[in-house]
Amino acid sequence: MSVSMLSTFVKPMHRAGIPFVAGFAAATLVLFWIWDPLGWIGLGLTVWCYYFFRDPVRAVPQNRGLLVSPADGVVSLIGPAVPPAELGLGPQPLTRVSVFMSVFNCHVNRAPIGGKVTAVAYRPGKFLNAALDKASEDNERNALAIELDDGRKIAVVQIAGLVARRILCWTKPGQTLRTGERFGLIRFGSRLDVYLPEGVAPQVALGQTCVAGETVIAVLGQDMLQRHATME
Repeated sequence: MSVSMLSTFVKPMHRAGIPFVAGFAAATLVLFWIWDPLGWIGLGLTVWCYYFFRDPVRAVPQNRGLLVSPADGVVSLIGPAVPPAELGLGPQPLTRVSVFMSVFNCHVNRAPIGGKVTAVAYRPGKFLNAALDKASEDNERNALAIELDDGRKIAVVQIAGLVARRILCWTKPGQTLRTGERFGLIRFGSRLDVYLPEGVAPQVALGQTCVAGETVIAVLGQDMLQRHATME
């Protein structure tokens, strides 16, 4: 198999998955020792675990004012909602775009747009089905506020799902993110919410499949620069 074909099927894995894949692999060896059919089941689960933590390179569009999807998955909700109070963005509803990730999606989360992180706020909670609207309020979540060059802010919120039990975020207040830069990860099924600035309309539809770092979900203004992309 050529290198290009191999890279199509074998993606790099995020380091957060190493302990899980190692655990599945060790259990698989034990299962093979007990009974071969169980071992093959364990091998399949080990491959799935590796696939879950994949971290593929993405071609991130760099036009000024583009908001890209922060997650792989399907647009499950579009509509007005109040951003998490802990971010201090005010009580007025903003347009929220929610991207639901199944256990088969890549779960590495990416910044929807470049800017300065002004707040990072974690809140524990329940583990309801992340596709439900009330998951935004009730579930475990981690919220970021990103300030743009023109002073406007957007919110991006990691929401734990039915089987998710751990939200990872390695981004801190004061840090500057690039569009499409990796900022966190959620283990095993979850959702990402993006709250758009006032007056900005989403460019995606319910049920649309999104690719993190690549799919444009909104456009801020008309001052676009010549299109190019970087590999992230």
